[in-house]
Amino acid sequence: MKRGMPDSAALSTPLEYVTVLFQPWVALGVVLLIVWQMSRMALLSWADLSYVLPVTSVGYVIVALLGKLALNETISTRRWAGIVLIMAGVALVSAGTSVSTVKRTGAGQ
Repeated sequence: MKRGMPDSAALSTPLEYVTVLFQPWVALGVVLLIVWQMSRMALLSWADLSYVLPVTSVGYVIVALLGKLALNETISTRRWAGIVLIMAGVALVSAGTSVSTVKRTGAGQ
């Protein structure tokens, strides 16, 4: 999405914001966000939130690495430390967590 967005100063009317959605990179970003949301909903239908959230927190590291490699973004030591703290907290919380989702049965069974 970052590659497809023009300078924020160039956007002044609501119509210009809507037309940006049809830029190829922005459209791809929107599609990927929809796929991510659908996969997260599928995960939540299979397992407890207390199990899904720690698993999906790996995304923080992936996003930081992709930003660094693909977009040449500068990631400060402070931000890396924050990512490490988040992952350490997730590891602590999820260490004792087991999946406790009960298999659902259909109506009338």
